[in-house]
Amino acid sequence: MLSTKELISNKTDEIRKNIAGLDKKVRLLDGTMRQYTFFDNAASTPSFLSVRNKVNEAIDYYSAIHRGQGIKSFISTEAFDQAHDIVSKFVNADPEQYITIFVKNTTEAINKLSYRICLNPGDVILSSGMEHHSNDLPWRRNNFVDYIAVDDKGYLDMNDLNNKIKQYGKRIKLITLTGASNVSGFVNPYHEVAEIAHSVGAKFCLDAAQLAPHRKIDMKPCDDPQHIDFLVMSAHKLYAPYGSGVLLCPRDLCEEGDPEFVGGGMAAYVTHLETVWAALPFKEEAGSPNTIGGIAMAAACKQLDDYGMDYVAEHELELTKYILKKFDEIPEIDLLVETDFDTLEDKLGVIAFNLKDMHYNYVGSILAHEYGIGVRTGCFCTHPYIAKLMNIDENTAQKLKNDIICKRKVDLPGAIRVSFGIYNTFEEVDYLIQAIKNIIDGKVIGDYVSDDTTGLFEPKGYDFKLSEYFSYD
Repeated sequence: MLSTKELISNKTDEIRKNIAGLDKKVRLLDGTMRQYTFFDNAASTPSFLSVRNKVNEAIDYYSAIHRGQGIKSFISTEAFDQAHDIVSKFVNADPEQYITIFVKNTTEAINKLSYRICLNPGDVILSSGMEHHSNDLPWRRNNFVDYIAVDDKGYLDMNDLNNKIKQYGKRIKLITLTGASNVSGFVNPYHEVAEIAHSVGAKFCLDAAQLAPHRKIDMKPCDDPQHIDFLVMSAHKLYAPYGSGVLLCPRDLCEEGDPEFVGGGMAAYVTHLETVWAALPFKEEAGSPNTIGGIAMAAACKQLDDYGMDYVAEHELELTKYILKKFDEIPEIDLLVETDFDTLEDKLGVIAFNLKDMHYNYVGSILAHEYGIGVRTGCFCTHPYIAKLMNIDENTAQKLKNDIICKRKVDLPGAIRVSFGIYNTFEEVDYLIQAIKNIIDGKVIGDYVSDDTTGLFEPKGYDFKLSEYFSYD
């Protein structure tokens, strides 16, 4: 009988055949070519070949939608309209209750929602201390935002949430929370938080950008106390990097009032004195929409459903267990969050770490130039969370702020992040582990120098040529 690891590996082999660009090689510092190893899926995933093929199929019939009088327009219109339904079904959103609005990405979705949430003086929005900037900064405009704390281990502090519920009560109009952290990978109890929000008459928004590619999401019916009122996510993290994202929200929120963006395609009747807006979702999708991006996102949702989100979670859990056990054997590795193998099922395959006495950008540059491994380095657009996890005090924070103002970034705190996708393998993890051990042992080919203004490191004499890989000619 095959082991769980062997069963996962067999299915992964099939999935890897469906990943665009997986066979591409990059030139290393020693001049050799090496197949690229990608561990930055938390930022953006490669495309499924099935999605790319669907895009190419749609391109042949691409035409202006909704008003074009031609067969290709009819085809594009129907395909784009169906895409709305497919994406809403992916998160179990009832189309009678929720409207699906295509946008560029999660950032635009939250900005659009922040325009729609109308608050009065004294009203409160609760976010958390682990949010991506996209689910923080848009809410600050003209609103009072308070933050649910994270504890010393990096988890959402539910006691602090309950204290803030007691403090603000019905003044709270919205709680907005990431489904999973892009730094620690911790999956939040978002349905429980939604129920708490509804208990005081507030709405609940789930930032699912990081969660949706890795876990099945159920928005639940609107009469369920744990339902999700608003959900946002990005296609570029869902194996469909074609410039689309989505906002799902109750229909009644957008039926009244003016849309955020106005122009073509979203007005039913216009004179010089008045405007009658089009029906939803067209009212909120001003201008010529990204039809191809919407089709790509729908195709990716269908592909992930075909693979099974339970399988995705199981595969990435096994990879996470594997790499953390390997990391545990290397004393020079400092994890940003503690490893608790009893709760790994509530964690995505996102691991942030540092090597003792080595700059994170230095390590990242060696992995890129000498091993062809792609990771993410820095603060991952979550500065307050990084400050909490790295115990940065107020005096240090002020110095760092002054450094940034003076255009000096080399001393900024940060980390290296490895994040898994559905296609990553145990063999790729082994290759990363060996590379890290070599770096620790001083087996480095290049002579790396830092740029104080960017904080980045680059080997002396390195001559990157885009034309070796891609050209507009």
